[in-house]
Amino acid sequence: MLLKSIMLNNFRQFKGVQKVEFSTDPAKNVTVIMGVNGSGKTTLAQAFTWCLYGITDFSDPNVLCKAILQQKEHNSDETVSVAIELNHNGTDYVISRKQTYNVDMLGNLCSPMFSETEIVYTDKDGSVVSVSQDECDNKIKEILPFELSKYFFFDGERIGNMSREIQSGKSEEFAEAVKNLLGLKPYVTAMKHLGGGRATKNTVIGIYNEQYSDDADGKVSYFTNEIVLRQTEAENASVKIGELKRELESIEKRKIALNLILEKNKSSGELANRKKVLERDIKRDHEKINSHTTAILYNFNTYYKNYFTKKLMQDALTVLSKTDKLDKGIPDIHKRTIDFLIKRGRCICGNPVTCDSPEHKELLELLQYIPPKAIGNMISDFAGECKIRIENSPNLYSMIQTELENRKDEMIQLDRDCRSLDQVTDEISKLDDVGSVQDELNEITEKEKKLNFELSGIHKRLGVLDSEIRGFENQRKELSLKDENNRKIELFKSYAERIYARIRSEYDNQESIIRRKLEDNINQIFRKIYNGGLSLKIDERYNVQTIVNDFDTFNVGVETSTAQSISIIFAFIAGVIRVARENDRNEEMLATEPYPLVMDAPLSAFDKERIQTVCGTLPEIAEQVIIFIKDTDGELAEKYMNVRVGKSYSFDKINEFETILSER
Repeated sequence: MLLKSIMLNNFRQFKGVQKVEFSTDPAKNVTVIMGVNGSGKTTLAQAFTWCLYGITDFSDPNVLCKAILQQKEHNSDETVSVAIELNHNGTDYVISRKQTYNVDMLGNLCSPMFSETEIVYTDKDGSVVSVSQDECDNKIKEILPFELSKYFFFDGERIGNMSREIQSGKSEEFAEAVKNLLGLKPYVTAMKHLGGGRATKNTVIGIYNEQYSDDADGKVSYFTNEIVLRQTEAENASVKIGELKRELESIEKRKIALNLILEKNKSSGELANRKKVLERDIKRDHEKINSHTTAILYNFNTYYKNYFTKKLMQDALTVLSKTDKLDKGIPDIHKRTIDFLIKRGRCICGNPVTCDSPEHKELLELLQYIPPKAIGNMISDFAGECKIRIENSPNLYSMIQTELENRKDEMIQLDRDCRSLDQVTDEISKLDDVGSVQDELNEITEKEKKLNFELSGIHKRLGVLDSEIRGFENQRKELSLKDENNRKIELFKSYAERIYARIRSEYDNQESIIRRKLEDNINQIFRKIYNGGLSLKIDERYNVQTIVNDFDTFNVGVETSTAQSISIIFAFIAGVIRVARENDRNEEMLATEPYPLVMDAPLSAFDKERIQTVCGTLPEIAEQVIIFIKDTDGELAEKYMNVRVGKSYSFDKINEFETILSER
C-alpha cells in the first residue's frame, strides 16, 4: 500500500480544502512535514484513522473546524471530510469519509450520529468503480486491518504504551492480523472453509456431516447427534482453555514482577533464585507428566482393538490349523458348474457320470467346498488377516506399563520439588522486608495451582471427547458404507479431511518459518537502533518478550526504558514490513502488500545518535515513510535522511483554531 495524497476539508485546524501529496518515488520515499507543537501534527495523523475507521483519540469527538463554526449562521449545515488516495495491490483507490454538522435555530452545534464512507477505485479498463456501502468496511479491512493500523499510523508520544501492549500480550485478533499481514491468510481462510478438526456446520466437512442419510434403525442419526454434542462440548472446552491460559499468563507476569522484587532484595536473593529454579522444575515436571498421560491415551486408543483380540485370534488360528477344510476348494469352480456336469452326465474329462458312480460321488463331495458353500476361502482370508494383525500388533501392555512407570517417577520428582518449594517459600515468607510481597506471591501461586488443576482436567476431558468422537465416527462410517449416498458423502468428506491435513501441515511449517524469520529481522533492526545487551523473542501468539543477553537466572519480562520501548516498536514494525516485502518477492503463496509508516513525533525520546540510526534504517526497510515532526527534530531528520526526502511540507499555525499546510 502506497499513500498518494490526503485531502482535508474543514477537519479540526485545517480550514477549507487542504491537500498533501506524499512522495511515492522508491529512491526518495520520505515525506517530512514540520511544525511547532500545537500546530496540527497529531490532527493530521488522526485524520488517517478517522477517514479509514471513523474514530479518533481526541477528547472532543467533534472534528468540525472551530474557525468555520464561528462563522456559521443559525439553522445551517457544514460538512467535514477527509479523502485518502492510495494504491493497494496495483489498484488506485480513493477512500473518503464525510460528516455533516448542523447549527440549530439557537446557535447550538448538533453532532451527527454517523459518518458516511465512500470508496472508488480504477479497474484494469480505466473505469471508475464504486464499492457498495455494505462492502466498504470489508474493503478497508482488506487493505489495512484496524488491529494493525496503529502500528502504521502512530503517535510517538504514546509509543511507550504501544510497546507495553505488545510485550504484555495481545488478543487473538491481533495475532491473526499479523499473520494475515505476513501472507498466511490464504492458509487460514482455506482451513476455516474446510473445517478440519472439530468442524462447525458452516464448513465443508460440517456440511457433509449434516448430509448423511439415516438407516432403518436410526443409528446414523444417533451417532451424528452424539458426535455433534461432543464437538460442541469440546469447542466450549477449547474456549475455556484459552481463558485459563490467558489468566495463567497474567499470573505468570505478576509472579515475574514479584520475583523481581524478591531478587532485588539482598536478604532474599539466594532464596528467590532457588525458588525460581524450583518453579521452573515443577513446570517441567507437569509437562513431562502430561506428556506421559497423553502417550498412554494415544497408545490405548490406537492399539486396544488388536491387543484385546490378539488372544482370540491366536486361539482361532490354533483351531483352524487342525481342520481339513482350507485346501479342498477349487478356485473359480461354482456349484452351478457341478450341477451342469451331473445333469449332462459327462465329466469335463469325458468320463460318464452316472448315479452312484465314483465320479458322481466325488462331484457331490466337492459341492461342500465350493461357492456358495466355500467357507474354505473365507477361512483362509480370515487366517491371513489374523496373522498380519498379530505380527504387527505392538505390546500395548508393555508400552503403557513403561509410560506409567515413567509417569510415576515424574510424580515422585514433582512431589519432591513441591516440598522443596514449600520449604523455600516458608523461609522467604519469614523475612520481614519481603513479607507482603511473598504473601501476594503465595496467594497467586495457590490460584495458579487451582487453575492448572482445572486446565489439566479440561485437557483430560478433551482427550476423552476426542476418543469418543472418533469411536462414533468409525461406527457411523461403518454403517454409512452400506448406503450408496452415504458412501459418497464419506468419500467426499475424506477428500476434504485429507486436503485440510495437508494445508494444516503446510501452514504450521510456513508459520513457524515466518515467525522465526520475523524474530530474526526484529532483532537485527533492534540491535541497530538500540545497542544495550537486550534481544527480543516472539511467542506463538506474537507477543514480544524482552530477553537479557548473558543473564541465565532471570531472562524474561525485563522492564524497559522509554528509549528501549520506542526501539522495540520501531523494530517490530520495521521487521513486519521487511518480512512482508521478502515474502512478496520470494513466495507467491505468501505474497502480501508492503505498508507505509505514518509517524507523529517519533523521535522525541531519542538522543542524536539514535535519531541518526533510526533515520538511516526506516527508509531502507519501509516502502514509504511519512513523518510529522517538530522543528528541532525535523531538522535532524532532514539532515540524516536528506537523500531520501522526496516531499517536504510545513505546518503554518495562524491561530489556535487554524493551520495552513504549505509545501517547502
